[in-house]
Amino acid sequence: MMTERFIKNEQFNFISKQVAWIKDSTKQHLPANVLATVCDLSNEKILNCIPNLTAGQKDILDFSKLITVEEYEQKLEQLANYLIPFPTINEQQLRKLFPKSKKLKLPDLSNVDLTRVTYLSWNDSRSNKKHILYELEGQLVGIECTFLPSTKKNICSICHSHAEVTHFSTITKAKKLNNPDYYKSIGNLICTNSSECNKKITDVTYLKDFLEESLRK
Repeated sequence: MMTERFIKNEQFNFISKQVAWIKDSTKQHLPANVLATVCDLSNEKILNCIPNLTAGQKDILDFSKLITVEEYEQKLEQLANYLIPFPTINEQQLRKLFPKSKKLKLPDLSNVDLTRVTYLSWNDSRSNKKHILYELEGQLVGIECTFLPSTKKNICSICHSHAEVTHFSTITKAKKLNNPDYYKSIGNLICTNSSECNKKITDVTYLKDFLEESLRK
């Protein structure tokens, strides 16, 4: 019987953060009632991080009966079996998403765990271009950004973690009727290492907003 996958990478990261919070709290010798409250709050957040759960899925995500750190770790390992992988993509689909990029090549994904990918991103260092793929409302979309080769330590707009970031920007598809030469550029700071970014992202609000604005015609 196939395992029904219902957890996205960013949701798994969120759950992992809550579990880490519980584990950390157990080491602080808190009064039993305080620890119980911490656990209850985290367990509630875990159950609320995925909308429209079935009764079976709620049972899979239920950490409330666990006591030891080992039990929490085992449960988290089991949850990895329910991760939804990033959609597979071929060269033809890629050309459709980026029709203007004639020499665009899909990166080697043979060693990439697609269940731990919220968005797919790779750089073309020759042209300082970054490509981002994401499944938006059930449809795979892609944008091409320009990034600066220089990096600095700051907060990443996508994963909201302190990391090595670079400034990236893209020109939106928006046009003004009375000004055909009008274009709008939007940008922000993003992790230079998208693999690390994917391990830390717990909320896709910014990513979705950025992509929707970039693709709005």
